Amino acid sequence: MSIRALALELYRAQKNVAELQKAVDAAKPSDLEALSQELRGAQKEMVMLRKMLDGEKESGQFRKAFSGFSSWKGKI
Repeated sequence: MSIRALALELYRAQKNVAELQKAVDAAKPSDLEALSQELRGAQKEMVMLRKMLDGEKESGQFRKAFSGFSSWKGKI
């Protein structure tokens, strides 16, 4: 994905988070839980896009699982 496309997606995600935050602030107690859950998902997406745009890597099980493959590089 190009930097421009990532920037556009990040902008859309930021707008979505802002709109959801306003909705949560004005929500009835019966709708609050569903909106809060949607807001958390949107915030996670925004953070992921920000990290992608900044070039940061996620540390986690995927990187740990494949870190051993570099040990055989020069053996073939």
